[in-house]
Amino acid sequence: MTGVWIALAALALALGFGGYRRLTDGRAKTVRTAPSLNEATLGAPLGSQATFVQFSSTVCAPCRATHRVLSEVVAGTEGVRHIDLNAETRLDLVEKFGITRTPTVLLLDADGVVRNRIVGAARKSEVVNALQQVDRAVAA
Repeated sequence: MTGVWIALAALALALGFGGYRRLTDGRAKTVRTAPSLNEATLGAPLGSQATFVQFSSTVCAPCRATHRVLSEVVAGTEGVRHIDLNAETRLDLVEKFGITRTPTVLLLDADGVVRNRIVGAARKSEVVNALQQVDRAVAA
């Protein structure tokens, strides 16, 4: 009988954690401390309006989906770039920005200051909203 209770408790914990991840993954969160990146560090030019920096790994299926979403948004928006970095080869940046999962996307403004962070598979609506927030902040 004790084994049944343990199994039920494990199932409840797994469902709770899965629900939490479903609610939080892919959401854009504003970054309170504003670290920055530049072209020399990234090895690629920044966008004139904004830049998406995606940390990916080779075996990450959500990374490919996030890459597609970001490519669609960038293709339809002038002055915005998408830089995809392999987290395994850029451990310096992974450590600096506390990247613990892939995909993680950092949204930089025109000056290279990190404004938003998206952990998990990015949702197109969240990406567009975050980009609009950065545009409004630049305009102000």
